[in-house]
Amino acid sequence: MALTLDSAARLLKQHHLLREIIAGERWTLDPTEIARHDQPFGSITYDTREVVDGTLLFCKGNFKASFLNGIDDRGLAAYVAQTDYSAETNAPGLIVNDVRKAMSLLAAEFFDRPQDKLTVIGITGTKGKTTTAYFTQAVLNAYSDGKCALFSSVDNCLDGHTYVESALTTPESLDAFRMMHEAASNGMRYLVMEVSSQAYKVNRVYGLTFDVAAFLNISPDHISPIEHPTFEDYLYCKRQITDNCKTLVLGTDCDHADLIREDARAAQVPVVTFALRNGGTGNGGTGSSDGVAAQDSDFVALPDPNNAAQFIFREHGKAIGDFSLELEGGFNAANAATAIALAREAGVPEDSPAFAALEHVRISGRMEHFQNADGSIVAYVDYAHNFVSTRTLIDFVSHKYADRKPYIIVVTGSVGDKAVDRREGIINGAQEKANRIILTSEDTVKEPMLDILNEMRGYITNPNVSSDIILDRAKAIEQAEAEAEQLAAQGRMTVLLVIGKGEEQWIKVEGKHAPYEGDGHVIRRLFGIAQPND
Repeated sequence: MALTLDSAARLLKQHHLLREIIAGERWTLDPTEIARHDQPFGSITYDTREVVDGTLLFCKGNFKASFLNGIDDRGLAAYVAQTDYSAETNAPGLIVNDVRKAMSLLAAEFFDRPQDKLTVIGITGTKGKTTTAYFTQAVLNAYSDGKCALFSSVDNCLDGHTYVESALTTPESLDAFRMMHEAASNGMRYLVMEVSSQAYKVNRVYGLTFDVAAFLNISPDHISPIEHPTFEDYLYCKRQITDNCKTLVLGTDCDHADLIREDARAAQVPVVTFALRNGGTGNGGTGSSDGVAAQDSDFVALPDPNNAAQFIFREHGKAIGDFSLELEGGFNAANAATAIALAREAGVPEDSPAFAALEHVRISGRMEHFQNADGSIVAYVDYAHNFVSTRTLIDFVSHKYADRKPYIIVVTGSVGDKAVDRREGIINGAQEKANRIILTSEDTVKEPMLDILNEMRGYITNPNVSSDIILDRAKAIEQAEAEAEQLAAQGRMTVLLVIGKGEEQWIKVEGKHAPYEGDGHVIRRLFGIAQPND
């Protein structure tokens, strides 16, 4: 049904968001007293530059009254705001308690509630969201013949096969519902989306109920004055997904899992669990004759005792399949187990061949593995950007190459202006097992990058770790590779961990995107490997 001033006011009243409607000197709660109250809005936007005849405008964020100069000449139909702008426009204003909540509700209605035409799957957690999202999309695409859309921090996909770089982990609500509408129009049956803590903090998913949701894990991250002031606030925002889904998939070993289960019980949301297990006793298992741990979780990933490259996936002890993943590491096997749980709860049969699609998932900038011609230098490019992801990655390579006693060089930086807790976290995640840390540029707006890198260098307390600051990111990687070549000449293997930027071919400098070759592209060039588009 078309969105009008009348239907918008009724919806906002229903959710206790409408304060009043202001049109000129008239203040009212009854939209029928205002001319054109029953005329459908032709478009909606939160950008005044996009206003055309018949537009509903949302005045959110750092909105200034001056943005409305000349807006009536362009046909503004109405606006939604927490402030009265009747001095700047003759258009009626829906004055609300929370414009972001209002925008989410009204955008869903304007785009004809596209979420009702899709099975919507949400994924939250501190690490693993993107990998789990890609795994889940791969399975659902295989099951539905390519009819699964994706919203991720790396790419958005609205037709099952075309991927476009994304700007936000979770899109602004108006954009999200517009994209859902496009996906549904493209014949998509499923949507898999990452759900950030900020999505709940600033109401990007307000009013959206997920058919299935996953809560992967939680550890301190995004703690800063402009994100979450405390870990408690970060966790609280993450936990909102539990109250806004029909079924929750929860990591058995997730910190604060008991609290999340309490949330689920209060919301009467059923919980299914996943875990990575070692196949023997421990971690809640009692062992069994075939080496498979007893089921302390509904969905389990276990290393295959007969094939180190494979993992065994089980549901309530029954086989789903044995798969060899392109994405290395037990943590990625856990993400695959989550994807299996999500797909099963979304209706994929346990014996579906679609689960084999897990084997072919690769994500640019996620655990990308390279080596030079003689194997003396190995490099991993990854988005690792906090304590947990950095520690997980360095533990993985230390274990994998333990017999070769590698020299480990980490090339990293940290973002400016936000997530200040990451700076010490990255260093602490790396310095126990790294031999050398080269600090280099990351994204920043106002904060000087050199100050950030000097701060990070100050957190290095391990006397056996050497460090340097090289602001030019490509040159930092080149320096690391040159040092690895010198070590190779002495018979020492080197592992380069280039983390934080992944596949991004830009660096934000003073808030603007500056072209950058890309971490993976630099490694390929140095190793003499053909570039993806060659």
